[in-house]
Amino acid sequence: MADQLYFRQLLAGRDFAVGDPLATQMVNFAYLIGDRESGEAVVVDPAYAVRDLLDVLAADGMRLTGALATHHHADHVGGEMAGLPVAGITELLALAPVPIHVNVDEAEWVRRATGVSATDLTAHDHDDVLTVGSIGIRLLHTPGHTPGSQCFLVGDRLVSGDTLFLEGCGRTDFPGGDADAIYRSLQSLAALPGDPVVYPGHQYSAEPSATLSSVKQANFVFRPRSLAEWHRMFGMLGG
Repeated sequence: MADQLYFRQLLAGRDFAVGDPLATQMVNFAYLIGDRESGEAVVVDPAYAVRDLLDVLAADGMRLTGALATHHHADHVGGEMAGLPVAGITELLALAPVPIHVNVDEAEWVRRATGVSATDLTAHDHDDVLTVGSIGIRLLHTPGHTPGSQCFLVGDRLVSGDTLFLEGCGRTDFPGGDADAIYRSLQSLAALPGDPVVYPGHQYSAEPSATLSSVKQANFVFRPRSLAEWHRMFGMLGG
């Protein structure tokens, strides 16, 4: 599978959307995941300069068959942020009309944030598997940052969106955020078998990825051993 799996981590402002000050400031990651044999690929969290992402796929001899959204915030799927328009899945659909895969609890949030039609979205439940060529991508519902946040497990790689960073986790003070839910989501990720490499939604740390075991050891969000301890930590953090 390692040879067959196509996987690219792209940093906004450096690998695509070069020169876009908002993209550079937000340090989002987008991901391209596919099957080298079939040439099929999906993009995770297309925003800012979607044509750039399609150009990378084309240069690699891959074709887009879908998009996956970790959650509805504009820096991941487009919309409006701080009064500024952000390109995303609406612009992607104009260039490549492919299914946009979202968690069932996030579909309405994505629709409202981006203005796409409900028919453009394919809603998934927890633990659904999306097949790209013959590569399976496991969709994990990880609410907390938003109600329908999801992570993607493909082989020994975990695309964790804004649920889990290498240092810290997603904020829960935005609409739909839930501190208790994200604690449970983090615990579910910590219990994943094996030791997948974590690929987060932003580069908020020196390294762009790290094994889950090392993240569990170093990241303070895994220190609380109970929800009560989590509440005490959030109180100290002002959350």
